Amino acid sequence: MNEDDAEQIANLLMQMGYSQTDSPEEADVAMLVTCSVREKPEDKAKSMLGRLRDIKSERPGMIIGVCGCMAQREGEKLKRGRPYLDLVIGTANIWQIPDLIRQVQARRRFTSALDLPETSSDPLTTPTRIDREGDALKSFVPVMYGCNNFCAYCVVPYVRGRERSRPLDEIVLEIHDLARKGRREVTLLGQNVNSYGSTLDTKVDFADLLRAVSAVPGIERIRFTTSHPKDLSDRLIDAMRELQNVCEHIHLAVQSGDDEVLRRMNRKYTSAHYRERVAALRAAVPDIAITTDFLVGFPGETEEQFQNTIRLAEDIRFDAAFMFAYNVIPNTAAEKMDGQLTRSEKNERLGRLIEVQNRITCEINSSQIGNVYEVLVEGVSPKDKRRITGLTRQNKTVNFKGNPDMVGKMVKVRALEGHLYGFVGELVEVCEPVCA
Repeated sequence: MNEDDAEQIANLLMQMGYSQTDSPEEADVAMLVTCSVREKPEDKAKSMLGRLRDIKSERPGMIIGVCGCMAQREGEKLKRGRPYLDLVIGTANIWQIPDLIRQVQARRRFTSALDLPETSSDPLTTPTRIDREGDALKSFVPVMYGCNNFCAYCVVPYVRGRERSRPLDEIVLEIHDLARKGRREVTLLGQNVNSYGSTLDTKVDFADLLRAVSAVPGIERIRFTTSHPKDLSDRLIDAMRELQNVCEHIHLAVQSGDDEVLRRMNRKYTSAHYRERVAALRAAVPDIAITTDFLVGFPGETEEQFQNTIRLAEDIRFDAAFMFAYNVIPNTAAEKMDGQLTRSEKNERLGRLIEVQNRITCEINSSQIGNVYEVLVEGVSPKDKRRITGLTRQNKTVNFKGNPDMVGKMVKVRALEGHLYGFVGELVEVCEPVCA
């Protein structure tokens, strides 16, 4: 979602006549897109603001703005102690950035835009995209904004607002335009795409949206994120099985393997429900890759409850996982819960879980050596300039020897080595327009 926000902001700035630079020292406008889902991203954002302050001391005309979830959560408080900060823009106000920049240029004083939609029926504004060199491969497409789930540890409903779905026809029209511009893959975005359509007047759900997007000529791969286990329907699983251009990957955050912890987290499902949904996915799509999120050290979590999470990880055997130690986020329900664990206790448990999950990931990838995968080539490998790189339909990275002119093409690659990140492979076939 933040990557898409950054792309939308870049589009708006380029429509104003700005061009992108890789060097902050050259920037006339620097917009920092921030996250509040964990403590570390906020710390990194504030550190970057310090770096931008130093640059602005040499170039006083530079405009510095903060966007995204941290901007929405802290609001104008971010200005305190930061006289160099010009803009604070909330998550629902990206479209106002051009006018806000012009206000700063005219008045040379701080300004902000922090209003959130008050109801699920408030209108959505999606900035228009412009063509940029190198963008003709994949795009993010927001299909909904906000969240109604109010998980006890999460600030998203407070900083992104209540759930709002974009009309299906509008999304499909945007994807038709992307296909005409050469996009071959789209990722449908939402805080919980599984509840797509619940705020629309017409009766549609996410399975209907997948089927409509699947029919767009030229779109060869469809991905989506993120999915809430409580809303993963049989209709959606059926669509994943039946639609050839929907990739065999789902990110399904479990957070904990203990039912009491899940209840306190307000996740609204049990570990048994989660296991049943995973079994249904694997029965319908046998080669699916399932990834997840784990949050350990939630307030009151006992060693026995943590062991239930370890058991779930061992039983389900996720292809990969994002793993975090709980940290307090202000203004969430968990902030005031009893039983807060020490940082050392949380980090020790996190270390044990990482060891288990990384072993499972490596075992799964090593077991797939010899398999041939369809790969959309994205570029030269950033870690090995002798190889090019791309993703399998299961969202795993493959690095292999090939020519840079293969970028943008579908190829078949045989896995030769399995690693934590994915595979080292060998080219088998270049196949256009699609691999059979």
